Amino acid sequence: DAEYAEAASLPDLELLHDPEDELLCANLMDVVQATLGRAPLGAKRCSRLLMPAQLLAQVRTELLRLACSEPCGLRGALLDLCVEHGKACHDVGHIAVDPAVVPTFQLTLVLRLDSRLWPKIQGLFTSGPAFTPLKLSTGFRVIKKKLYSSEQLLIEEC
Repeated sequence: DAEYAEAASLPDLELLHDPEDELLCANLMDVVQATLGRAPLGAKRCSRLLMPAQLLAQVRTELLRLACSEPCGLRGALLDLCVEHGKACHDVGHIAVDPAVVPTFQLTLVLRLDSRLWPKIQGLFTSGPAFTPLKLSTGFRVIKKKLYSSEQLLIEEC
């Protein structure tokens, strides 16, 4: 049957498409944005890190892709959020996607500040209160570590 042959050759992502993970990922992106919105980047300063729509879409697609091969899907993920400033990487949050599920893998999402903003934000690391919205670059890195096997780290650069 020709129809069956076509259906069987769909890409893996289509076959593993999980509507529950889609909804979970949308909620996770809201939590990520809220966490970035109160990121402590300097001792006494807070900056609201903003994710451009393109970055949000790319991260969402990548997280779903990395979760599709996991036993619990995205529900089994621990997500660490980091923001790169030059050569330094600042930890801005840790999220258990579903606290009721024993985590099976850890994702470290490394976001970057838009490099054109670097001169403007150097003052963030000096003392004094301030609140500045900062836009993130559309480039990012995701590091996946399985928590139940000795497989090597998987690093995706986007």
